[in-house]
Amino acid sequence: MNSKTRTALTAGVLAVALGLGATAQASAGAARSVSGKSSDNITRIADFYGAYIDAVTDEDSGKLGDALRAHYLTPAFQKELAAWEDREHADGVLRAQNVPLAWKVTDNGSTAKYTEAVVTFTWSRNSTTKVVVDMTRDTRKIFHIGEKGIGRK
Repeated sequence: MNSKTRTALTAGVLAVALGLGATAQASAGAARSVSGKSSDNITRIADFYGAYIDAVTDEDSGKLGDALRAHYLTPAFQKELAAWEDREHADGVLRAQNVPLAWKVTDNGSTAKYTEAVVTFTWSRNSTTKVVVDMTRDTRKIFHIGEKGIGRK
């Protein structure tokens, strides 16, 4: 990939990551669309995972993935995630050593302080895993990713 293509690709991924919204159409068959709302935390979590998975898949030497983490995760959680990754030898955002084929973000409820979502990763036709993601409602930063939500530990 040449530098112009990489720059254009990075700009496009960042636009989606920063909540500028996205609409996609399938090239064959019925038209599909993806929509979101910049003020919605579930959309924000989905934007983060879509951009992060693209960045990891594109293997940009970690620069974009690190920038996305800095933008979407609290500083304290970034440190906690780094410790988890050192201990588990895996990507803490994905909770795996590889990259999923697909993902789905589902609202799991909110409190006055945070929004919780379940992210389902598809690894193959018959293999899925789930993580629970908690995001603050005021700063709109992810402060927890795990098997259970912060309120259900």
